[in-house]
Amino acid sequence: MRGNVVELAVAVVVGAAFTKIVNAVVDGVIGPLVGAFGTQNLDSYTSCLKGPCGEVNGEQIGVLISWGSVLSAALTFLITAAVVYFLMILPMNRFKARMDAKKPQETPAATELELLAEIRDELVARRTAAAQDQVELDKTVSAQRSGSGES
Repeated sequence: MRGNVVELAVAVVVGAAFTKIVNAVVDGVIGPLVGAFGTQNLDSYTSCLKGPCGEVNGEQIGVLISWGSVLSAALTFLITAAVVYFLMILPMNRFKARMDAKKPQETPAATELELLAEIRDELVARRTAAAQDQVELDKTVSAQRSGSGES
């Protein structure tokens, strides 16, 4: 299961399945609510952009904007998106989060900066140890020279 691909597939399938239900909700519930202020059919909401709109001798005059059908389509989309998100995507994300929480935690790989700091610290430790060994060696040589010089 690859995250976004599965979510997209679910959204397409559920969106297609709920199209009729959502259209019925828009036509049966939203339409009458809007109808309380005007007509129940959202498609009848129009505006004339230029000049008087209508037909004269079978020819369309004016520029008619059918914004009611756009509103209906937008409401259908919003309802479909909400159904898909809250009934499919959100529960799937919660399920994946639970499954990820059950997996054993891996130790994170060290970053480049952390690795460089470890190398630096190791080199400093080796240099300090080498300097201490040199001091010990100098003391031993010096003690041997002073002991052989006295004899």
